[in-house]
Amino acid sequence: MPDPTSPQPATPSLTGRRILLGVSGSIAAYKAAPLTRLLVQAGAEVQVILTEAAAAFVTPLTLGTLSKKPVLTGFLRDAAAGEWHNHVELGLWADALLIAPASANTLGQLANGLCPNLLCAVYLSARCPVFLAPAMDLDMYAHPAVTQNLARLRSYGNHVFDSPSGELASGLSGPGRMLEPKAIVEELTQFFM
Repeated sequence: MPDPTSPQPATPSLTGRRILLGVSGSIAAYKAAPLTRLLVQAGAEVQVILTEAAAAFVTPLTLGTLSKKPVLTGFLRDAAAGEWHNHVELGLWADALLIAPASANTLGQLANGLCPNLLCAVYLSARCPVFLAPAMDLDMYAHPAVTQNLARLRSYGNHVFDSPSGELASGLSGPGRMLEPKAIVEELTQFFM
């Protein structure tokens, strides 16, 4: 029987870490729900930013319930009152910005400094480490434009998770899948050790 007074090995966790989770429009957006749950279980404070396209795949209610915070979907909080979500404050608040899934569209916007939504504005303002989990069909993932965007994003210092091969929503098989939520949480935990 183990001695309860002896030091126990530290369990890696994200306790006290503030994670901005950006969810972009991809069928893999459904994985944002278990990812949010795992991040919270690991002790992280999670603020979700959902793009308009992502909201077609997963609801703010689901992610808000799991994160225990209202989900941000746009710049304005209350237009009539002139209240907005300050992308600069969000970028300063976070210990990490995780975009999972990161669609081809979002990757292109980030790589080229475009700012059509709150998620991209936060990315451009973030001073924290940025982690990207690409998710798209294999032909999109292999396209030279996407390959170039991923290389550019890496050159900016972003951490881009490799996309594992497997069955895709199209029925094809190959790279393009989003890294599984458990593996993403393990990667983040290792980063903060």
